[in-house]
Amino acid sequence: MKYIKWFAGSVGVIIAVAHIGVIGHLIKREPVQINYPPVGDYTTYSITVNPDGSYTIDYKGHDPTVLDNTTYTDQSNGVFGIGGRSTTTVERQYVPNEVSQEVDSEGKPVARSEECIKAEGGGENAGRLVGASLGAAAAPSIAGIPYIGWLAAGWAVMLGQDMGSNVGGEIATQIKGC
Repeated sequence: MKYIKWFAGSVGVIIAVAHIGVIGHLIKREPVQINYPPVGDYTTYSITVNPDGSYTIDYKGHDPTVLDNTTYTDQSNGVFGIGGRSTTTVERQYVPNEVSQEVDSEGKPVARSEECIKAEGGGENAGRLVGASLGAAAAPSIAGIPYIGWLAAGWAVMLGQDMGSNVGGEIATQIKGC
């Protein structure tokens, strides 16, 4: 009976010492590891670390957030270049490559008039028709290409339509003075 008491007491002491080590391991805290955000030319961030180990990051991905681009345009109209107008356009961007608004030299938003929109649409339609006619005129000679001639002829007509639309729209807006 005496040995059982000594054995039980020894096992109890070993378990108690082992638990102290486990508790000490659990209490020991590792240092805070911060995942830093990606940094570029237009980024800023600030980190605030709290005493309990938590942290907050204030991150701005595009700082400065406003980018201005000013364009000066001189247009001449007419047969001899007499007449025309000068235009100043300011493009304000909040995120690169996404234009948010356009303003003129006085700071007013630039709005396209209904006449200009109609002129451009009409010019695109007329240009598309002329381009398709030119592409269709070239189609018989292109169709003679072995194996892909029929496909290349269709491409020529579609290319003529697209290019004619672009040119027709530009010419119509310049004639209208937009």
